[in-house]
Amino acid sequence: MAPANERAAQEPSPSADRRLSTLVRHLLPSSPRRTAAAADTSATLESFPTMASQVASVFAGIAQAPEDPILGVTVAFNKDPSPVKINLGVGAYRTEEGKPLVLNVVRRAEQMLINDPSRVKEYLPITGLAEYNKLSAKLIFGADSPAIQENRVATVQCLSGTGSLRVGGEFLAKHYHERTIYIPVPTWGNHPKVFTLAGLTVRSYRYYDPATRGLDFNGLLEDLSSAPLGSIVLLHACAHNPTGVDPTIDQWEQIRQLMRSKSLLPFFDSAYQGFASGSLDKDAQPVRMFVADGGELLMAQSYAKNMGMYGERVGALSIVCGSADVAVRVESQLKLVIRPMYSSPPLHGPSVVATILKDSEMFNEWTVELKAMADRIISMRQQLFDALKSRGTPGDWSHIIKQIGMFTFTGLNSEQVAFMRQEYHIYMTSDGRISMAGLNMRNVPHLADAIHAAVTQLK
Repeated sequence: MAPANERAAQEPSPSADRRLSTLVRHLLPSSPRRTAAAADTSATLESFPTMASQVASVFAGIAQAPEDPILGVTVAFNKDPSPVKINLGVGAYRTEEGKPLVLNVVRRAEQMLINDPSRVKEYLPITGLAEYNKLSAKLIFGADSPAIQENRVATVQCLSGTGSLRVGGEFLAKHYHERTIYIPVPTWGNHPKVFTLAGLTVRSYRYYDPATRGLDFNGLLEDLSSAPLGSIVLLHACAHNPTGVDPTIDQWEQIRQLMRSKSLLPFFDSAYQGFASGSLDKDAQPVRMFVADGGELLMAQSYAKNMGMYGERVGALSIVCGSADVAVRVESQLKLVIRPMYSSPPLHGPSVVATILKDSEMFNEWTVELKAMADRIISMRQQLFDALKSRGTPGDWSHIIKQIGMFTFTGLNSEQVAFMRQEYHIYMTSDGRISMAGLNMRNVPHLADAIHAAVTQLK
């Protein structure tokens, strides 16, 4: 028999019964007043029908959403048991062994942060890590940028490139007089979704010419010339996704002159600085041309590709303003966009980036590793081109080595893409875009065989 003190602990006290009865009356106002104790209370709770007994789910009518057209490629790839399968859909760098890469300089920076006993986990300000913001603006605009020297740049840390685009889009929807943004055809699949949900109206301008597998420069100029004065124009800073086709510097200058003459507002998306050519300064040159003329623009940055910080979601939005006092007010309004969206950004990723950017020795190490990634991509382009040429594959495949950056727009149609998935277990997006980072010396021949078969058997 349990001791008296244990029995007392197990048995509900009268006061506990009263509290439970009161709670039931609050929850069930229409039920009759209960004066009995715990047994009656239990009966009331048991007799009250639960929502689950009435309907399976209040969300039962929701339809199954389709897979993301890009991320869904990896989902399908993972389900394929074939030992020769190749994933060319993922927009992330892979080594020659097909493995994800964490840069040595990133590991060093992380270890330095771990070993620092003074570091804490406090919230960052709404605008993020101040040191990181300054270094990011300097990286894309240049250390000698007049906009930076004149304090005309408002920079806020954001959740990688996507978050930077979304914050910029919502800011423009609230504070810019023209709410139409022109995006190139084709473009990254998330661009129209991000800007539409941000409150902008999305229009398009010609960019890619399927006949030449190059830039439709005349079409681009015609469409931007027809855009209403003051319209926003999205520009890929370098390594256009998905085509890998970039304007020449002379063409960029013509684009700049046209846009400034019509007061079109540039919104740059820079996801590949340094990753395209291997040179941070070369890849930033188009952006710096627009900054040098004294005009205003928006810049979305990401360190996912060029520093391999994919999962850390490290990005920044910079707005180059006409004056320092305008930049101060712009930053104040960016805070009001960010606060209800995610309150404040993460701490770890930008701390790693800032550690690397502010240390000259670590910065130089990063540029070496960055160039090595870019060079491997360039090498894969050449190897694939040579493999197709040696097989006598019909068509001109020189665009593979002319395009730049992580992706190649092969020119394969959706039927050929489906054939290659079914017969050769090669996975890519239905528009024929392939990630060159998914290639290596071992699987290039298999891809070349698949392309050759698709082109010769399916016209």
